[in-house]
Amino acid sequence: MDLWQLNIFCKVIELKSFSKAGGTAYLSQPTVSSHIRDLESYFGCRLIDRMSKEAVPTKAGQLVYAYAKKLIALRDEMEIALSEFHGIIKGNLIIGGSTIPGEYILPRIVGSFKRIYPEIMISLIIGDTEKIINDTLSGILELGVVGAEKKDKRICQEILIDDEMRLIIPSDHKWRKKKSISIKMLLEEPFIIRERGSGTLKSIEQNLNKIGYDLSDLKIVAQMGSTEAVRHGIKSKAGVSILSTIAVEGDLKEGSLKAISIEGLNLKRSFYLTTSRQRSISPVCSAFITHMKNESRAK
Repeated sequence: MDLWQLNIFCKVIELKSFSKAGGTAYLSQPTVSSHIRDLESYFGCRLIDRMSKEAVPTKAGQLVYAYAKKLIALRDEMEIALSEFHGIIKGNLIIGGSTIPGEYILPRIVGSFKRIYPEIMISLIIGDTEKIINDTLSGILELGVVGAEKKDKRICQEILIDDEMRLIIPSDHKWRKKKSISIKMLLEEPFIIRERGSGTLKSIEQNLNKIGYDLSDLKIVAQMGSTEAVRHGIKSKAGVSILSTIAVEGDLKEGSLKAISIEGLNLKRSFYLTTSRQRSISPVCSAFITHMKNESRAK
């Protein structure tokens, strides 16, 4: 067993394909299969289920994958530390963001960071808040930026940037001339929600609970898996929804959507920089965190 074989194994799991994993490493499918067989022989058990159409890890494979990612991350951390010792900051950094920071905030920060540190390769993974926190805990990500705070002693969270959510409606909606509506008016209107695990949905639910209401009180007509899907749903008049104003900034400026307040409902929230307490911050990650904080303060 060696780190190269573990790296190939992780690629197979992540891409759910032997051929795709081979393509990323410039290896033939038989060569990839040979590496996986060697690993299975070493561990004495099957790691990947070959019966399904996709390459799916067995229970043992899931365990090996979790540890393999930690070993690969530790190798990268060692290489980065040695580069820093020689006065050069370079290496790889894998970060994650829930929908709003991942799609609307982090790409801008990555761009400005790369202009300062062109030798650093950054991979940005986007998922819901639960996925980003879990991937940070498992060692897949060095840091995540999410839209909800989680009570877990294994992670460290600090506020990175504040956000304001508002009720988003089409520009020709019956409420278009209003600056705000009552909560009772909202409960009677067709409403689109995000999927479970979304920081946006969790924030809406928490704020409704504070004033004595629940998600079930809303007239939910659709559940959608991304902010972009909800945004298009609103434009198509499927319903209204509560979204971050960051996500619809362009639409608000051009006038295709309108944002209004909901009386008695506090829709301010924060995005949290999230790291694992069980993992040392690499020099590259530390440099990115410093840059990200400076960029957030300047905005």
